[in-house]
Amino acid sequence: TLWGSSEPRPPAAGPGQPSPQQRTETLGFYESDRGRKKKRSLSDLSLLRFISAELTRGYFLEHNEAKYTERRERVYTCMRIPKELEKLMFFGIFLCLDAFLYVFTLLPLRVFLAMFRFITLPCYGLRDRRLLQPAQVCDMLKGVILVICYFMMHYVDYSMMYHLIRGQSVIKLYIIYNMLEVADRLISSFGQDILDALYWTATEPKERKRAHIGVIPHFFMAVLYVFLHAILIMVQATTLNVAFNSHNKSLLTIMMSNNFVEIKGSVFKKFEKNNLFQMSNSDIKERFTNYVLLLIVCLRNMEQFSWNPDHFWVLFPDVCMVVASEIAVDIVKHAFITKFNDITADVYSEYRASLAFDLVSSRQKNAYTDYSDSVSRRMGFIPLPLAVLLIRVVTSSIKVQGVLAYVCVVLFYCGLISLKVLNSIVLLGKSCQYVKEAKMEEKLFNPVMTATPGKPAGKQQGTFKSTQGNSTDENGSTSVTNQPVHQKENMPSLLITSNSDQFLTTPDGEEKDISQDSSELKHRSAKKDLLEIDRFTICGNRID
Repeated sequence: TLWGSSEPRPPAAGPGQPSPQQRTETLGFYESDRGRKKKRSLSDLSLLRFISAELTRGYFLEHNEAKYTERRERVYTCMRIPKELEKLMFFGIFLCLDAFLYVFTLLPLRVFLAMFRFITLPCYGLRDRRLLQPAQVCDMLKGVILVICYFMMHYVDYSMMYHLIRGQSVIKLYIIYNMLEVADRLISSFGQDILDALYWTATEPKERKRAHIGVIPHFFMAVLYVFLHAILIMVQATTLNVAFNSHNKSLLTIMMSNNFVEIKGSVFKKFEKNNLFQMSNSDIKERFTNYVLLLIVCLRNMEQFSWNPDHFWVLFPDVCMVVASEIAVDIVKHAFITKFNDITADVYSEYRASLAFDLVSSRQKNAYTDYSDSVSRRMGFIPLPLAVLLIRVVTSSIKVQGVLAYVCVVLFYCGLISLKVLNSIVLLGKSCQYVKEAKMEEKLFNPVMTATPGKPAGKQQGTFKSTQGNSTDENGSTSVTNQPVHQKENMPSLLITSNSDQFLTTPDGEEKDISQDSSELKHRSAKKDLLEIDRFTICGNRID
């Protein structure tokens, strides 16, 4: 500090450093330049420049190529859904038609052959412990149930039921129709269990003769079920008939709108491949049942108008409207379900191959069930109650009088048999084609043995090996009707290399590495295989 001054002296500038005066000048220059730039940027923010920037602003979609490619594939999937879904529906409806025609055509002939064998059995002697084969016993039971329920349906007055339902209000009929649909699904699920219990009780090996008495209560339960289910379907057909004959068609419109309510209840739920498979089977059964109900409604209306062909063209627009609404609802429902759950349209070809596998496997010599029963378990379609109702309506609507009328009935029956045989041949050929395309031939000849409830898997595999070991003849050749021998250690490798197991699974989110432990792979494949989904009962979207 200077002598007599309290202010410190500024430090002297070192060699190569700017002086304090130079620093002050440089700082002032920078501040003035920053102010000029700020003024310039504020002057650039004008309305015209903003509008120009919005009009000329650009972006590049290829920077997010994966996202937009996925969106495009979703659009393509939605466009493919109607075609793939209708292919599955078309194939499934003809499967239901084949099982339905079986009741009218081949079942009476099989019952006649079983009765002939039973009557002529003493002439040939008791060479076998069984009086009848298991399939013949089941055919006899079906025929007896069909005849008994047909005569019981004569005590139900269709005309009284029609006028009773017609006297109700529109909103009450709408509620009744919804309740009938729910009741039909529930009773179908329980009804197939009743029929299966009857068939197994009647055909299982019995040690004592008193054990045969257990068939009687099962038989009465089956008769009661078929009769009640036939009445339920009759009420549905009557309600639909009232809707067709209403003056303002308000009830028919409300019943058609009920189909669109189904979209709300199913589209926004989480679906996997197995759940979608169950819903597709339920839609096939529902559509075929609606076709039969429309046939019954047309028969009843044509009878009331003395079979005037002009009245048919009055009913035809309403019939087309009901069918078109059903198809539209199914397409929209499946399109959005596959979109929201990231399911490809190719899954419907897998479902079709699974249904075809049921048909092909039921034609084998070692099949464990009849094809019509397989369709019933898979789709929930039970043909016996519907057949009872259709026979009742046809016999009451069409009067057969004279020799010529009986000749026409015989010719019509021969035509039904020809249609059944032709339909079966075409379906079998298409099923073999679908199975080959899906590469599922190995499952036909190399089935994976699964453990039944109450028995460990090890014992079953040992039994399987022992029976297969005895299936060869003296020359060492294997019988065609028996399954080939599989070693226990080869089963995991079979599951891994089988192409059919790769697509008969749930979505990719649940897929795991195939190199995991073989025991985990067995349990996982048993749960995911579409061929093992709900073999014995089905109710809506339920998954066991």
